[in-house]
Amino acid sequence: MKKNLFRSIFLMFMACGAANVAQAQYSSSTGQSNNYIHTGIPILQIAPDAIAGALGDAAAAYEPNAYASHWNNAKIAFAPNTMGITTTYTPWLRKLDPEMNFLYLGAYRRINKRSAVAASLTYFTLGKIEHTDEQGQSQGTFRPNEFAFDGTYSMKLSDNLALGATVRYIHSDLTQGLDVEQQTTKAANALAADVGLYYQTNIDKNQQVAAALTISNLGSKLSYSDDDTENEFLPSNLRLGGRYTYEIDEYNKINVLMDLNKLLVPTPPVWNATDSMWTGLYANMADYHQTSSVLGAIQSFYDAPGGMKEELHEVTISVGAEYWYSNVVAARMGYFFEHKTKGARQYLTVGVGFRYSAMEFDFSYLLPTTSFSTNPLANTIRVSLTYNIKQNKKS
Repeated sequence: MKKNLFRSIFLMFMACGAANVAQAQYSSSTGQSNNYIHTGIPILQIAPDAIAGALGDAAAAYEPNAYASHWNNAKIAFAPNTMGITTTYTPWLRKLDPEMNFLYLGAYRRINKRSAVAASLTYFTLGKIEHTDEQGQSQGTFRPNEFAFDGTYSMKLSDNLALGATVRYIHSDLTQGLDVEQQTTKAANALAADVGLYYQTNIDKNQQVAAALTISNLGSKLSYSDDDTENEFLPSNLRLGGRYTYEIDEYNKINVLMDLNKLLVPTPPVWNATDSMWTGLYANMADYHQTSSVLGAIQSFYDAPGGMKEELHEVTISVGAEYWYSNVVAARMGYFFEHKTKGARQYLTVGVGFRYSAMEFDFSYLLPTTSFSTNPLANTIRVSLTYNIKQNKKS
């Protein structure tokens, strides 16, 4: 078993198109750097709901719902119902392991007309993994798992603008205390915070626009051993989103959405074999791992070895469109794009939604557009169920 087993597990279930993940060398044929930014507990980057999962992960400015604390915590203050409870089940990367599962539970409650609170639990299990020694002899099995629990407060600053704040506890147990090459590993714990702004306004009685900004998962680093040179960054992220809503008539409505995302994580230096030296802002990988989260977030805007061109490659683009009929049945489609040198996640998403009384059912299906036959993301589905409670007007 290799020393960095837990890092290998990270990369295994990251939603990347396989061949480009973890390459940090300049390609002699293209001159481009395949310099993938890996982080700890990447489950925090996975869309937790089938609505966003069908919209290409474009949900920062989506209409407020029970998943708002993940995408933009501020918009919970605009939630139309008094309370909402939701859950999503996702069989994750079943091409790699049939026992991988992703589960999300979330709820919100309006306190008054101007504020609301929310909480959510994200849980991921990699199933059962066999541990072997250097001779290939079985040393037993273990079940790696990770989870994150958070609490959110959102408040309207005006009739159109809201501010949100979230505190999150993170636990990642990928080796369950196994000794790896005579080094004892441990479960990693971290604290993180999100802050978000959300703005929505009506152009007229039939049209609405919304904009959102979120900085998420900014906090302490993850440590799986006593070696501080192996500390992992959290997937701190900057998300910008927009939405345009047009109610064609009382029965037909469309939403068009777009999100831009950039990891607030420093770009690793690249080893230049020709000059036998590291290229980038950091002198070596040890300096990279010892950079603080806050400093790394600031430097993430200008530290790419390939300059501003590479920085722009680190921005992912999500677009989505949604059609509602009679506010009962929805059809959705979206697309997610990540540059080939930064992970190569590129996929089309489709889905449907149904509302009946207080219940909502949503389903999404993911179709990778790169290396479809071998892509571990192929055929990924999400199923979400939401229960909304609207306060009785008499009470």
